[in-house]
Amino acid sequence: MLKSPKGLLGLVVAVALTLGSFMAQAAEPSLASTKIVLQISDPNPFKQTLVLNVASNIIKHYGEDDVKVEIVAFGPGLRLLMKGNVNTGRIGGLASKGVTFSACANTQKAMSKKLGHMPEMNSNAVTVGAG
Repeated sequence: MLKSPKGLLGLVVAVALTLGSFMAQAAEPSLASTKIVLQISDPNPFKQTLVLNVASNIIKHYGEDDVKVEIVAFGPGLRLLMKGNVNTGRIGGLASKGVTFSACANTQKAMSKKLGHMPEMNSNAVTVGAG
């Protein structure tokens, strides 16, 4: 039993801090329990469409709030995320459902040597250090 006011105060503070911690955790948005990364390294339009189809099917299966999908494009597959790709509309639609599109910086740098400038990327693409 607590006999001193300091001991009681310490207990009250400890309980308040613990409850505050639980309340802060409860206020945070829940994170998706399933995380899936897809990669594309092929310039073939059929395979680019296929990876977008797979992402769409995953979202339909799990639900937008229960899965986090990322598509990583590198090598020749980076063309999927280049500005003007025929799949630009689908990429925008999937991005609105939470799909992340990651573009390899190493590939962009290599392509810039051949193009003479950095390739223009889809506005939904986020550049990452490596694919």
